Amino acid sequence: MSRIGKKIITIPSGVSISISDNLVQVKGPKGQLQESYGKTVAVQIANNELTVTRENDIKENRALHGLTRALINNMVVGVTDGFNKTLDIIGVGYRAEMKGSNLLLQIGYSHPIYFMPPEGITLVTNTPTQIVISGIDKQLVGAVAAKIRSFRKPEPYKGKGIKYSTEVIRRKAGKTAGK
Repeated sequence: MSRIGKKIITIPSGVSISISDNLVQVKGPKGQLQESYGKTVAVQIANNELTVTRENDIKENRALHGLTRALINNMVVGVTDGFNKTLDIIGVGYRAEMKGSNLLLQIGYSHPIYFMPPEGITLVTNTPTQIVISGIDKQLVGAVAAKIRSFRKPEPYKGKGIKYSTEVIRRKAGKTAGK
């Protein structure tokens, strides 16, 4: 049995889950999310608890079992608490600022970069060198963070670029003097 798939998801108060035709809809105080799941996986709700089961032990079904449970759990957490990712900008003259709902990045190129976040994502710049990405969809928050990071990935010699706040950049030694 899948260690993740067999865990029971407790449904907090204020969250409603509806299941119909391989589609799970989760509504909560922060919004609404929906996700489809495979036909070989069954989802049941009883006594404010959601369980995910599979019909057999084929390798693909075992993988879908844990995946489905994790996706539903992320939806429940998203509509109650939400998700955040923090990016740090390192480099002389590198900075970010909000222009309305868009993000303006000046990260060493000859031109500024404007980034328009997708619907459901909010960007906040607490300081000129920090960006906080938040939303209810964990996958979308991670994708937006990866997209912003891809504009200037951190380089290993001086560490300049955009990195996750929890990321550790392995530094390399530069050239050594010859004689």
